[in-house]
Amino acid sequence: MAALSSNTRPKRRRWLRSDMALAVLVLLPSIIAVAIFIYGFIAWTFYISTVDWKSVVVDYTFVGLKNWIRLFNDRRFHADLRNLLFYAIGFMSQCIVIGFILASLLDQKIKGEAFFRTLFIFPFAVSGVVTGVAWRWLMQPTTGINLLFAKVGMDWFQPTWFASIEYGIWAVTIAASWQFTGYVMALYLAGLRGIPNELREAAAIDGAGAWATYRFIIIPLLMPVTFTALVLTGMNSIRVFDLVATIGGSGAGNAIDTLALNMFQTTFGANRFALGAAIGAFMLILAIFLVVPYLMSMQQETER
Repeated sequence: MAALSSNTRPKRRRWLRSDMALAVLVLLPSIIAVAIFIYGFIAWTFYISTVDWKSVVVDYTFVGLKNWIRLFNDRRFHADLRNLLFYAIGFMSQCIVIGFILASLLDQKIKGEAFFRTLFIFPFAVSGVVTGVAWRWLMQPTTGINLLFAKVGMDWFQPTWFASIEYGIWAVTIAASWQFTGYVMALYLAGLRGIPNELREAAAIDGAGAWATYRFIIIPLLMPVTFTALVLTGMNSIRVFDLVATIGGSGAGNAIDTLALNMFQTTFGANRFALGAAIGAFMLILAIFLVVPYLMSMQQETER
């Protein structure tokens, strides 16, 4: 028996090595593609942000942080940072709060749950361009929502929506959250369905009401889902482009301008490729502050 087991061990090792070699061989094309087309292009973007390429003529003259200094002194960039802050606050709060409320309502096993679930998540299947076109019409000063307000006797409330410098970016968050809230709702609904009923029954036996159950049991257990929703909505806040471009561009006084729209117009409109690369690199740096904590939390969850 000892001789038999000693003979099978080398065979198992050879099988494991051959399986590992086959797995590496199968994954090698994907690894090479990711290394070139993702990480390679990220490195190339950072490199282009340090050269003097500011016209259709390629110029790889190294200028260091000159483009970055010019970017941080640009008024449009300052407006983009302000809009990013306001957009992130409005968009993320609407998606998470409304998504959680909708998921909690659907979790009550209501009649027609499948219909309402499909109805809520359907806008997520609509492209940002279609969403922008629809909401651009809905929020025109003389049509759409303003007409509805006039019909119900609210003639005094006729905002200019996207054209307003004060709250134009907040109006964009309404359209964006309409599209993305259904997806967040689906995340929360999956998390709610994963909570054992025994915990709710035990809370009810202890005399905890609905509010106490949600506050002390359900919401803490859904913190991983909330963190995922924060990362997804935060990434969307950084890279929002198609919705704003369809609605009407940067708006009056850059009221609804975004970093992605600024990068596109600077790079392909003004042919200032190095400055556009600096904007793109800055967006990647912002994304790192969201992605790295998320990956670290996922690693901790797998270790548990």
